[in-house]
Amino acid sequence: MNAAPPPSVTWRTHLSLLLLALVYVFSYIDRTVIAVLIEPIKREFGASDTAMGLLTGLAFGVLYAVMGVPLGRYTDRGANRRNLVAVCCGLWSCATMACGLVGQFWQLMLARMGVAVGEAGGMAPAISMVSDLYPKERRSLAISLFMVGPHVGLILAMAFGGWIAQQYGWRATFLTFGAPGLLLAGLLWLLVREPRRGAFDGASAKAAATPDSGSLLAQVRTLLAIPAFRYVCLGCGLAGVAGYGYGIWVPTFLVRSHGLPLAQAGLLFGLASGLGAAAGAIFSGWYCDRLTRRHVRWQILLPLGGVAASLPMGIAFLLWPAEGQWAIGALHVPHAMLFAVGFGFFNSWWPPLSYAATSHMMASHQRAMGAAILNLFLTLFGAGFGPLLSGALSDLFTASLGAAGLRYALVATLLVMLATLLLFWRAVRPYEARLGALATAAS
Repeated sequence: MNAAPPPSVTWRTHLSLLLLALVYVFSYIDRTVIAVLIEPIKREFGASDTAMGLLTGLAFGVLYAVMGVPLGRYTDRGANRRNLVAVCCGLWSCATMACGLVGQFWQLMLARMGVAVGEAGGMAPAISMVSDLYPKERRSLAISLFMVGPHVGLILAMAFGGWIAQQYGWRATFLTFGAPGLLLAGLLWLLVREPRRGAFDGASAKAAATPDSGSLLAQVRTLLAIPAFRYVCLGCGLAGVAGYGYGIWVPTFLVRSHGLPLAQAGLLFGLASGLGAAAGAIFSGWYCDRLTRRHVRWQILLPLGGVAASLPMGIAFLLWPAEGQWAIGALHVPHAMLFAVGFGFFNSWWPPLSYAATSHMMASHQRAMGAAILNLFLTLFGAGFGPLLSGALSDLFTASLGAAGLRYALVATLLVMLATLLLFWRAVRPYEARLGALATAAS
């Protein structure tokens, strides 16, 4: 029997990463474009901010998180990851287009839940594939490049979504952004090959990589029994509450507190946060690969530093007076947008570096499951409760503060990240111990 050829990084590796990243771009567009459509949807259906928080958050987050775990297990037990991502991409794209065809609020809720079911099978298999496409010393940068997708998606969703909605109505936005995913699903199926599992892990690690034969619940308990992984999951979940609660509602905040038209609000937020976050994600992945050559603890300390730097930036953006603006042609840019760029840059560090840390903490047969569990915390707490928390606080504060109620609701939501700082700090020493134990077991 011929031995498999040694793994290498080729042009096809980079093509696979590019297509997976593009799929993730449209995944994020389909997930978040609703943020710039809150006001017109709310007017048409007469919904409250709490109801819109439920639509944009919990209706999506619960199904996405819960479905992701069994699909992650299915992936780790030998499923073809390329095929799974392609099929799921087609499903969520169709569901996004369905959002533009509804006639009642409850139908929109069901369509959003359909988007969640489709997207649940995309993230974990893709992270597992990227981890097998590149060697360990290049993995943080590779995952960071993959996770530039949400930031590019944010730019496209906010910039073009608001304009399409303003010109043609909010339904046209869903139809426009849902269609390209069908093309990407076909390209992924035709052009990307399934990578060998654990190709860069070494012979000892691959020999020890046997899929878990226990129950799903037992495997979840086994992975969450790893202290570093548990702390990272909790920290990311709470950071997600702040991040999703902020990201979904900021375009509406710019309309209410800065008096911007919907299209301008989406454009400015998309460019400021998206470009800042894309730069931050690439920088953090490159810098983390350099720092972890000196000591593995930087895999946790660097995202911790990003959270610490982003929090004051976000609060400054929300509290900065609305009067100061730059005029660029017909575009009015609030001075506060500088802080939105800073928040995007630093707050983009923790997601890719946390997924990379998870891939390092897991054996090759556990990576999709590990990513799915991390995704569960991030989406159930973050995507599920972040927008709902911001919307409920907005309704509460608006009763006494008027239009400023949303401003202070978002400040309160961002303060949840203080708990993330503590949890990431608690993860540092257990993370070092976990990597040492894996190295010993593989030797």
